[in-house]
Amino acid sequence: MSKQMTGREPMPQQDPKIRKTNFSEVALGYTEEQALKEAHRCLQCKKSPCVAGCPVEIHIPEFIRLMAEGKFGEAAAEIKKTNSLPAICGRVCPQEEQCEQLCVLGKRGEPVAIGRLERYAADWEAANKDTGLCYVTQAPPVEKVDAKIAVVGSGPAGLTAAGELACMGYDVTIFEALHEPGGVLAYGIPPFRLPRDILKREIEYVKSLGVKLETNAIVGKLYTIRELMADGFDAVFIGTGAGLPQFMKIPGENLNGVYSANEYLTRINLMKAFQFPEHSTPVKVGSKVAVIGAGNVAMDAARCSLRMGAEEVSIVYRRSRTEMPARIEEIENAEAEGVHMYLLTAPIRFIGDDDGHVKAMQCISMELGEPDDSGRRRPVPKAGSEFMMDVDTVVIAIGQSPNPVVRKSEPDLATTRWGGIVVDEETGATSIPGVYAGGDAVTGAATVITAMGAAKKAVRAIDAYLRKKLQK
Repeated sequence: MSKQMTGREPMPQQDPKIRKTNFSEVALGYTEEQALKEAHRCLQCKKSPCVAGCPVEIHIPEFIRLMAEGKFGEAAAEIKKTNSLPAICGRVCPQEEQCEQLCVLGKRGEPVAIGRLERYAADWEAANKDTGLCYVTQAPPVEKVDAKIAVVGSGPAGLTAAGELACMGYDVTIFEALHEPGGVLAYGIPPFRLPRDILKREIEYVKSLGVKLETNAIVGKLYTIRELMADGFDAVFIGTGAGLPQFMKIPGENLNGVYSANEYLTRINLMKAFQFPEHSTPVKVGSKVAVIGAGNVAMDAARCSLRMGAEEVSIVYRRSRTEMPARIEEIENAEAEGVHMYLLTAPIRFIGDDDGHVKAMQCISMELGEPDDSGRRRPVPKAGSEFMMDVDTVVIAIGQSPNPVVRKSEPDLATTRWGGIVVDEETGATSIPGVYAGGDAVTGAATVITAMGAAKKAVRAIDAYLRKKLQK
């Protein structure tokens, strides 16, 4: 049978009935046999269209060729030439919208499972080294550059920028506001999608490249960007992400039991509320949970709710399934675990009991009209279609805006009306000389891999800026 006619290897998973009761990883990863079989499906195209779909510029055919030859360590080393977080990207990046979307095999059948192979290579490498760090890809010897760079935020953009700059020879320090590094990778993505030992392993790898990391260091409060530069940092990269929740501005939103997805997921993921009272931060999850929104964050909140003991969990979304922004894989996983989908439905008010706790939600049915600025058909309320839903927990997951702390402390930092930092698209340069930015702090909430791609662009610009400055 030709490569074009063979389907790709399915991902082994925990059984839905079992996994919805625990926070262990859902996707179990390929076996060696599966990885080899999948790698052999790659056509090794000369023009390599898949590479154009990778924001971090991995040479995809080369790493897959090495995997097909059983050279998994060398494959990991190839990936890490351009991506310092492969075990993370292989798990949470939407490859179906990027590299895999451009795979030639996808024109006649199923594309090569590039993300799953990336995950396998990274995990194999770590499993075959006692320290858990990468034995092929330790920091290469580089000539040190006499310049210090501050990276603000330790999410995917910050970790990428820091790792790449360290490999260029710069003295790099990451300043992280929270008590643990990782940004959205730590507070936003649940352990059943990204296990914490995997995240810690990738962060340790970045530190092994020579990066220094300071936690509990809130730039914009403890010190400003300009104070960092006055203190000897020659350039700054801002990767503070999108941690400001958006709300619906409807009656009852301030009732007890109504959470932003940011708070809800931070309590569960970062503060380990799922292990309360072993860990001291609780979160109250009722028996009937409604999650407003249909992106990956909404799916995470819904699936966490099941694991926290909710009896009934519903996604409430004002458009149809076609417009749902979450990955298809995450929607299917949620449904397999028992999450209900109330589509073409929008809340119009939350209703509380005598103690001020949410007890119900009034909704209205919607229909789709003409496309809006996003290209999706605009939801329009259907007159007279109001109905009630019994709920005792509501999680609002309709989007996040860039973290405002840094921009409020720097009046000369140009921002958009919605809070995104204004940058040059090709370089990430901000309105302050020597200060660059990338990721969700610029675009608003997006994907891990696009944040990493933006960081790589900024790294090249920072390097050019500093080398020019040092020559003067």
